[in-house]
Amino acid sequence: MKLGIRLLCVILAWITTGWGQAQGDAAIPVVQDFTLEARAAQTRQLPILVLFMSPDCSYCERVLQEFLLPMQRNAEYRSKVIMRQVDVGSDDNLRDFTGAVTTQMAYAGRNKVQMVPTIKLFDAQGRELTQALVGLSTPDFYGGYLDQAIDEALAKVRAEKGAKR
Repeated sequence: MKLGIRLLCVILAWITTGWGQAQGDAAIPVVQDFTLEARAAQTRQLPILVLFMSPDCSYCERVLQEFLLPMQRNAEYRSKVIMRQVDVGSDDNLRDFTGAVTTQMAYAGRNKVQMVPTIKLFDAQGRELTQALVGLSTPDFYGGYLDQAIDEALAKVRAEKGAKR
């Protein structure tokens, strides 16, 4: 009996670990260093989408599950935008676009994030490219608003690149 229980525990642990790794691969990374993200954005000529969120926010989870994660899995979006998260309540360190060390919470405050979820799109210099998407008041239209913001930000980044030539 004990052997059966141990075997069951080992199998469950193995399955759970595999599930967690599969889910982790599909997650939007929490940003730790915007200077690294900026280099990637500059090289790839892409905007950086930042989801300002809180882990206990059901609307944030809905935005992640219904909109951002499906977009991230879609190759078309991987060539249109870099997606990252900032936890508005976290004291974890974050290096901002200037290279200064701050916290996730302080960075959200500097960006005047007062409600979650908030999505902002930035260029490689940390300049905001579009109007922020705040809250999730119209889920039926949210995907369209998000697509429009991404397309607008991408056009601005690519136009800026073309103007520098």
